[in-house]
Amino acid sequence: MAQPDRDHISSNEYFEIEASSEIKSEYFHGSIFAMTGASFNHNLITMNVSTALFGPLRDLGCFIFSGDMRIQVQQGNHYTYPDISMVCNRVDFEGDRNDTILNPVAIIEVLSDSTKNYDRGSKFFAYRAIPSLKDYILIDQYACHVEYFHKNDAGQWVLEELTNPDDILVIRSLGIDLPLKMIYDRVNW
Repeated sequence: MAQPDRDHISSNEYFEIEASSEIKSEYFHGSIFAMTGASFNHNLITMNVSTALFGPLRDLGCFIFSGDMRIQVQQGNHYTYPDISMVCNRVDFEGDRNDTILNPVAIIEVLSDSTKNYDRGSKFFAYRAIPSLKDYILIDQYACHVEYFHKNDAGQWVLEELTNPDDILVIRSLGIDLPLKMIYDRVNW
């Protein structure tokens, strides 16, 4: 995680800053962290996944959101911008806001050198507290490697790793198959 942009601020101040800022920032317990730009591979993977999932999710009555939609991880304390988030049925927003989702069912992060430890560690730990979340997917942009975490019926998070381009990621909570060949289409390593 990057260094905070300034000293402790309230979540209300954070929302005010975000409303007038040209860059997105995540909020964590009084600190804001500017989001950096993404690489070619990062953007391509995000678009490949979004495009592949759009139709099947629409058919299920679900929504897919890009990295511009904020997620409330912990009310008043933690807000993030996942690369991709999915919500099924009704989208619940924080208060009267229409830019902060409360009920993602699946979150996808495309890993970069600067975020991979955060995405695998404290960010995932925090995401696990979101009651609606069933699937967390980490996609490596430097090699064919997908880490798929899903919550089983006992409430335990189970990891599956996929490393073969012929593998198919089965997003269990949605019943959707996503071939790694689609995820990595035209990606240049």
